[in-house]
Parts: sequence; structure tokens; C-alpha cells
Amino acid sequence: MTENMTSVGGGGRPDAGVSALKGRTGAGAPAETRGKTTIADGVVAKIAGMAAREVPGIYSLGGGMARAFGAMRERVPGGGGGGVTRGVKVEVGERQAAVDLDVVVEYGVSIVDVAGDVRTNVISAVERMTGLEVVEVNIAVDDVHLPDEEEEAAPDEGRVR
Repeated sequence: MTENMTSVGGGGRPDAGVSALKGRTGAGAPAETRGKTTIADGVVAKIAGMAAREVPGIYSLGGGMARAFGAMRERVPGGGGGGVTRGVKVEVGERQAAVDLDVVVEYGVSIVDVAGDVRTNVISAVERMTGLEVVEVNIAVDDVHLPDEEEEAAPDEGRVR
């Protein structure tokens, strides 16, 4: 009879934005339930971002401005850590999580089918890896990537070799 609880820190507490999975404690409890496991919101966002990118038909995540700033941030030394979570927002509650995704799809794919596949993959990955119930995955399709478009202009070759 193991009881798993999840709580999220709030206010000015140092554990704000972190999900805590607690189990029964004591000598009679199974070893895997003794103690507390905390899962940060950023972890859930990374899982959701990776799961969304795995789906065929997804070109990238993030709206136009988010992609532009992300591309600039990746060029700055020490500034490129947020690529996986670009275009991903999560809300983590006591036992549940909600995910919002901004995506760019490939031209020619069925947006409805891709969105359904993304929802399935994100829900499966987050629930399997965190134990949180995913109550919704909202998807905003911000753009369609055309086959002849370049993400960014190719840089000119340097003058010095």
C-alpha cells in the first residue's frame, strides 16, 4: 500500500518550480518508496521538447521570434543552453502537468496527424519518465517550412584562410 504524492513548491520557497514525488517511509516500506524525488519544471520541458522533435513532420520548435533569438543566443559563447526547451512551456501541479508547444511543421504533412502524433509522444514520454499525469498538450503551429527555404542565410566565406 504505497502512496505516491506530488507537490510543487510555491511562493518564495527555494523549491519553487519543482515537483516532489513522495513515497511511504519506514522499515516496512519498499526501498524504491523511501525518500523524496524532486523533478524540476525544466526537466519536464526538456522531456517534452525532445519527444516533440522525435515526431516525423516536425521541422523545429519555437515561434519566429523565439527561433531568431535562439539562433543568436547559440552563437554567443555560453548562451546556447536553451535549444531543447525553445518553444516549450510547462505547468507542473501536484500530480499533473500541462504542456504548451510552438512548432514549425514540414510542408506537405497533415498538420492534424502530426499534432496527434506529437501529443501521443509527449504524453507517453512525460508520464513514463516522471510519473506525472499530462492533462493537456496544446500545440500552436507557427509556421510551415518549405523545402527550398534556408533556416538562415549561409554565411559568406571568410576573407582570410
